[in-house]
Parts: sequence; structure tokens; C-alpha cells
Amino acid sequence: MMRSMFSGVSSLRSHQLRMDVIGNNIANVNTVGYKASNVTFAETYSQTLAGASSSGTSRGGTNPMQVGLGTNVSSISVNHTKGSIQRTDIATDLMVDGSGFFMVTNDANAQNKFYTRAGNFAMDELGFLVTTDGYKVLDINFKPIQVNMSDTKKATATQNLTFNGNINFNDKDYTTTVDLYDSLGDIHTLNIKFGDNLVGTVAKTPVDPFDPKINEIPTPTAAKYSYREMQFSNTDGSPIVLTTTDPIYAKFNENGEIVDVVTLATAGDPNGLDSSFSGLLTKNVPGASNIVLDIDRSMFFANADTNDVRIFTQYSQESDAKGVQLGGISAGTIDTFNISSKGEIIGIYTNGERKILQIIGLVDFDNPAGLMKLGGNLFQGTPNSGTPKYGAPATGSFGAVTPGALEMSNVDLAAQFTDMITTQRGFQANSRVITTSDEILQELVNLKR
Repeated sequence: MMRSMFSGVSSLRSHQLRMDVIGNNIANVNTVGYKASNVTFAETYSQTLAGASSSGTSRGGTNPMQVGLGTNVSSISVNHTKGSIQRTDIATDLMVDGSGFFMVTNDANAQNKFYTRAGNFAMDELGFLVTTDGYKVLDINFKPIQVNMSDTKKATATQNLTFNGNINFNDKDYTTTVDLYDSLGDIHTLNIKFGDNLVGTVAKTPVDPFDPKINEIPTPTAAKYSYREMQFSNTDGSPIVLTTTDPIYAKFNENGEIVDVVTLATAGDPNGLDSSFSGLLTKNVPGASNIVLDIDRSMFFANADTNDVRIFTQYSQESDAKGVQLGGISAGTIDTFNISSKGEIIGIYTNGERKILQIIGLVDFDNPAGLMKLGGNLFQGTPNSGTPKYGAPATGSFGAVTPGALEMSNVDLAAQFTDMITTQRGFQANSRVITTSDEILQELVNLKR
């Protein structure tokens, strides 16, 4: 039989397989997270009719003479380039914008891990984040992601108090209020009164860590300070006693900056010596733990720290000072959740609190093309895909998560139809080779009649 016939047959088989792959690509043009496959051919065996010879003194060398015996499919590779983005605005729809695959499992202990780029997830009746086939999505600790919509956040008592804003220098008295939370989450209002200015002149040393404006003075001098007595009371006007019975004062320098919280050697005498104060305010709450707050100069600095970022002043402008409670919150239950670009599942509670519940896990491979397709938009590792690398979105080489969006198929229809044309023409050409070979054989048989 003629070699050309077998070459044509092998090529028909290869082109038919290529057409199968093209058809599958086109069929999945709208499949979420689908990765197109590409087919490449390679020649099969070559029959050697004459070998090569080297050159001699009188004759040159000759090349080998070989006849090819057809073609076969050398590879069917998966193209893992990122597909285009489609906005859905559905909270559980996720897209990996870069490298990485979502991890999913179909068993309770997450022993079977599968990988996917299709982020069209949903919540089941138990709050698990699942694929359309019910596979559970895993977090960075290989635990199924579950949002407990019955989760609660307990109340916490107010732990710190800060003041920010300005008190007009000419205001005789200024009162502000702040709401405090007890250990049960109930709110209690605290009144804070800043009394009339007491202006005094006292001797100052060149260095004072509490008043940087004086540090530039090379020799001891007299500096002007003003003091406002601070009084704390309940909403009914009853006073709240601190750990000292002496009056305490907010001390301002001549530039209107807060300097310290002090007591005076003689109450009401701004020309005497003052001493820094640090104590506690205790508010009794029936049925709950007492609210205990630190009272010192850190209340007037950013981040409750004794640094130079002072957030309390006394200028000749409108008074707008107010108190802010820190660390306290009422009890709340989870209301909804959202997903950040870092893969954080953030629970939002009815009390305004936010909490990171879990972080979506990602996996990547040195050779993603070595993964095996399992159907259902799932991949599985193989010996040639390399060792899996696990991590969180937007860390290392992993891409960020885009919530409310999906990665579409990366099938290029124009390229697929072009490949379809060349495949069809290749199939036709090789079918002609077979028919022509058959005609030649027919002529050979007709030699003897």
C-alpha cells in the first residue's frame, strides 16, 4: 500500500481531533472561568531510503533521503491567560485579578482539593460559600468558608476618653457631653465642664517635655499659662468623684495649646506650682461592671498618646470641643457581610462593628498548564503542575480578589473560527491525498486485466 494513503489517514485523525477541541472551545465561549485549549501537530516516523554520507577526496557528501509517514497530535495545551471581567454586583461573585486559583472541596475534612477560576459562588442554607455544584470554598487554613448569620458581638465597656476641638479663650464656662457604654451595652451620658480661665505667670525652666514651646528658651524665664477646672457629673447633675478630691485643671500655654492635666498647690491660684495629674474616674452602674476611665493628659493627644499631636486647643475662635469615647460598643448581631480585595470575609453587625470572619485561600502552581481538567470548571494537580503554593489574595505573587465580578471565558472567537477554517481545509486536502492514492492504486490493479 502507498505511504501517502497512511499519511493522509493519520492527518485526517489529527485534524478531526483538532476540530473536536475547537468545537469545545466555541461551545464554552460564555462559560465562567473557562480556559481555552490549543492543539499542535508533530510529524510521526520518517522512513530512511538512503543515509547520509561524508565527503571524500573526490566526491562530496550526500544528504539522507527520508519519506515522512504522516502526522499526529503532539499536545493539547490549556491557555491560562486571564479572561475578561464581567460585572455582576453580586456579593458572592468573585474574580481573581492575577495569578491563583480558588480552592474547593467535596468532603468534610477537605482532603480532596480541587481548583477553579470560576468564582460564581453562592451561599447554602448553612451559610457555606459553595460552587454551583455544591463544592465548599476553602479559606487560607483549608477550612470551608461559612458565614454564621446568627453570630453576635458582645457589648464592651468604654475604656478610654479623648477630647478634641477648641474652646474659645473668652468663654466663661464650656460644657460638653459624651456617651459611655457599660459592660451590658447600655449607654450612660457623662457631662464634662471646663470652668473659667485662670491666668497665671510662673517660673519656667528651659526644658519642659510637656510644653515644647518653652524648650527654645535658653534661660529660665516666666511663662504665662491658663487653667480650666474640669468637673465630671451625671446627667442629673450629681458629681463624679475622681481618685483625688483636689480640683484638676486642663493647662494651656500662651499659644493656646494643651500642655497637661494638673492640680494646683493652692486651688484657684494659677500663680503657684502645679503638678501633673493621673488618676481614675469611676462611674457606678447598677447591674453592670463600673465604667472606669483614665484621666490624664493623654486624653488630649492623638491616639491617646503623649506625643506632639495635640487635638485640644484654646484659641479665640468658635468653641467646638467634644468628648469621644473609645473601646465601648453595644451588643449586636451580624446583619450582612462583604468581601474585600484581600479576600477578607467581613461581617457587618447591627451595632456598626466590623469583623474579619475568614480569608479566602488561593493556590498557584509553577506550571498551571500541567493541571488536569475535571469538568465543571475544576482542575486537579498532576506531577507536572508542580508543587502548589498557598496564600491569601493580594499577597506575594497572588492576584487580588474583585468582588461582584466574574472572569469570563478566554476563548477568542476570531482565532477559533480562523483555526476552524484551516482545520477544515487541512482535512479536505488530506482527503484528496487519500482519494488520489486510491486512484493510483486502481491504475496499478488495472495493469493486469
